[in-house]
Amino acid sequence: MFFIWNFSEVDKTVIHIFFTFLIGFIYDLGTVSLFVIPHAIYLLIVPKKLYGSILDKVMIHSIYSLSLFIILFSFLSEITFWDEFKSRFNFIAVDYLVYTSEVLKNINESYPLPILIGSILVLVFILILIPKRQQLFKAVFNDNTTTFKKRALNTLPIVLIAVIFALFIPNQSAEQFKNRYNNELAKSGIYSFFAAFRNNELSYTEFYNTLDSQKAFTLVENRFLKTKDSLIQPEKLGILRNIKKADTSATLKKPNVIFICMESLGSKRLEYFGSSRNITPNLDALIDQSVFFTNLFATGTRTVRGMEAITLSIPPTPGRSIIKRKNNSNLFTVNDIFKNKGYTSSFFYGGDGYFDNMDTYFGGNGFKIVDRGSKFLLNDEIKTERINIEDSEVTFENAWGVCDEDIFSKVLKEADKSFDENTLFFDFVMTTSNHRPYTYPEGKVKIPSGQERDGAIQYADYSIGKFLEIAKEKPWFDNTVFIIMSDHCAASSGRWELDVKNYHIPAYIYNLPNQKPIKITKQCSQIDIFPTLFALLNWDYTSNLFGVNILEMQPEDERAFIGNYRKLGLLKKDSLMVLGDQKTTTQYKWNKETNELLPQPINLSFLEETTAYYQVADYLYHHEGLKSRN
Repeated sequence: MFFIWNFSEVDKTVIHIFFTFLIGFIYDLGTVSLFVIPHAIYLLIVPKKLYGSILDKVMIHSIYSLSLFIILFSFLSEITFWDEFKSRFNFIAVDYLVYTSEVLKNINESYPLPILIGSILVLVFILILIPKRQQLFKAVFNDNTTTFKKRALNTLPIVLIAVIFALFIPNQSAEQFKNRYNNELAKSGIYSFFAAFRNNELSYTEFYNTLDSQKAFTLVENRFLKTKDSLIQPEKLGILRNIKKADTSATLKKPNVIFICMESLGSKRLEYFGSSRNITPNLDALIDQSVFFTNLFATGTRTVRGMEAITLSIPPTPGRSIIKRKNNSNLFTVNDIFKNKGYTSSFFYGGDGYFDNMDTYFGGNGFKIVDRGSKFLLNDEIKTERINIEDSEVTFENAWGVCDEDIFSKVLKEADKSFDENTLFFDFVMTTSNHRPYTYPEGKVKIPSGQERDGAIQYADYSIGKFLEIAKEKPWFDNTVFIIMSDHCAASSGRWELDVKNYHIPAYIYNLPNQKPIKITKQCSQIDIFPTLFALLNWDYTSNLFGVNILEMQPEDERAFIGNYRKLGLLKKDSLMVLGDQKTTTQYKWNKETNELLPQPINLSFLEETTAYYQVADYLYHHEGLKSRN
């Protein structure tokens, strides 16, 4: 079915189609063997005297029915997952299993859940009835002739296949094609799910290309030393350094900063980048009033990856985001720099910050939490203020939280309080409306609620416009900078192992004092936005961030980090180096017009540069090199 669904994207050469389905059959065989094991072992150990007993019938029917339900449920779940991510189950599905409340609400609001579950139960009933009418169960219950030896011989191949798959056949071995869709089609959904459950964090040194540690750090440090940066502890493996103000004669600026992280907003949705649907009039109008970045790329494909890149200013590390891991508190984030300048910081989220571990991460790194949560308490070791979005402040809410208008209303209210208290504030605001089920208040935009992503984007754009319009009337507006940037693109997975165009996102710095609007065309990354802001504000500060001032980039320094949970890429102009988790290294030429990746010979210095960045980022996380100095 998925082959037909994405027929235009798959590699359709006969040999590739044949091996796609052959590998798929092999993995399906392994999956079935794992499902059959409980039944096979039961038939092996149950005494003959219990054949046909009530206990025997209950066990046989229960195992059979439960297996059918799981298979059918996973099949329908895979359809919805593929629709959203164009992928078999991966670590995202594992994460969703943890946050069942939000996910089930989302599914129920996006799809007719009672009909789906009812259909599964009807199918299970039919698939039980068919063998029953053919008296297959009766044959099993009345089989008194099969010896234990024969049952053992029947069970042994099933156990062997299951053991071989469980211990020796990793899920990524299905990926034998250059086309990502063929690789995903060759997998089994259920097998992929359990593989992701076991491997949602990868050891960089074990699975990826490496350099001598000193050489890796030297390469990264040399990138920083090209500027005015100076290392604080050059004798140690680290990147901690002093950043000098860009203009020693200019005045230091200390405006309030409101950072708005837009959910799933790819550049292609804006008219400026070619969209003809006119769904972002406010964001398009804002371009000519801002410092606008036309060639900026997200580091990953999930919200937590975007948050990680923005706050930690770090290339993506393999496996799950640092936000989802242990030991993610008391890290050196952009908040350390704001805190040292006298700011208070808040994280605003319209849902429950427990989801994706956001409240623990932000709370553990000095942010006040403003969300719809509190059903789950923060870790006892994390001491931070938590403010609830009250029912009286909510006009619309779905599975993911309050609508964008409501979260912006809360931001305005808290900004008023900070102004009254004469306190500088840095706010990190995460929007939620541009997320399935794409529901929002009716009557705000032309596209009706709940129909499509473009409607949700149109509403998100409307909310931004309304927010800025109200903010302009506030006494704190003239001394407040607004940064707007997406966390990642929607449907980031494409045909290629890293689909470059689906990492391209818009970013704005708006209302910066004494700064004329300008379009920055340099190739850059999410991790560079705050270092660039600090330079524009003319700040001296201590940094442990990988990001740099985009304005000082020389042509040879332009680059973007892009990755997913297994592939790590460095993009420089139209060349892309990709590190894979089998210690593979592949270099491509990126065709910007067609988005194709054409293989190139490996450039050794490019490979070493790519390896150095990712190896150093992973080393610093695992050796407490990212810890805060406050």
